Amino acid sequence: MSPSLRGALLSLAAFAAYATHDVVVKYLGGTYSAFQTMFFAGLMGFPLVTVLLLSDRRESTLIPRHPWWTAIRTVSAVVTGVMGFYAFSVLPMATCYAIFFAMPLFITLMAIPMLGEKVGMRRGIAVIVGLLGVLIVLRPGSGDGFSLGHLAALGAATTGSLSSIIVRKIGRDERSVVLMLYPMVLTFVATGATMPFVYQPMPVEDLALTAVMAFLGMIGALASIAAYRVAAAIIVAPMQYSQIIWAVLYGWLFFNESVDFYTAVGSAVIIASGIYIVLRESTPSISQNRPVLENRSRLEMGTQPRISGWLKRFDRGGDQA
Repeated sequence: MSPSLRGALLSLAAFAAYATHDVVVKYLGGTYSAFQTMFFAGLMGFPLVTVLLLSDRRESTLIPRHPWWTAIRTVSAVVTGVMGFYAFSVLPMATCYAIFFAMPLFITLMAIPMLGEKVGMRRGIAVIVGLLGVLIVLRPGSGDGFSLGHLAALGAATTGSLSSIIVRKIGRDERSVVLMLYPMVLTFVATGATMPFVYQPMPVEDLALTAVMAFLGMIGALASIAAYRVAAAIIVAPMQYSQIIWAVLYGWLFFNESVDFYTAVGSAVIIASGIYIVLRESTPSISQNRPVLENRSRLEMGTQPRISGWLKRFDRGGDQA
């Protein structure tokens, strides 16, 4: 099996795990608030970061070198998680993914002022076309189309893009553990503060599902790391769009959901524009920053470490071996 095919298959497996993770998010969201689900999901994810902390032997502190950017990114990651969890609880899974797929568009736009990226006419047209696809999905002005859930999904895509761009901006200077730990700590503290107001008793089986979420997130991250280590980003990155297949299947099986015409058309437009942007960024003469291709995490929800941070740790470990 060629490295490219192996990387593509590993990436498909990663996003299958992530989609299954989101099924659990949606299931629990039907009973519990997004704050409570995030609190327990973050709690279950702490052991993973602890392992990373113990494996980092460098003589350094956890004080960020870019405190303001780190603070903005930390808050945006937590906000992304709250809005993302809420969107899954009230919207069909396919609709959520269709809107989340707009992240490459937002990342491309944000990279202009924040990274000094130069976007030519072709990528600019792709962004405009993709944004039209978002409007098709959202259908603003339609009585039964736009809702608070749509707004939350769009907000999550925006703040998730901001988090990714900030990591691209400061990631070379900051320790990966700092980038991982701060959002998780703030998620735990902020959602924990809401527990007296939103907590509902969780039976053992529901509590176990939050552990399943952490496990699926870990499996997805490990499969993504393996994919990026054996194949180029241009092969791995487009595989994220396979989540729409899982969304349609899971939505139909578990939640009696169907995909309406406007969501299907809008998704196709968004995915096509996103793939085009990825292909253009893969050409060195077109993009020096490659903000979309270098964004190796899916929508960041503040409950799991970033894949790119894990990838740095694994690569460093491999270099030392």
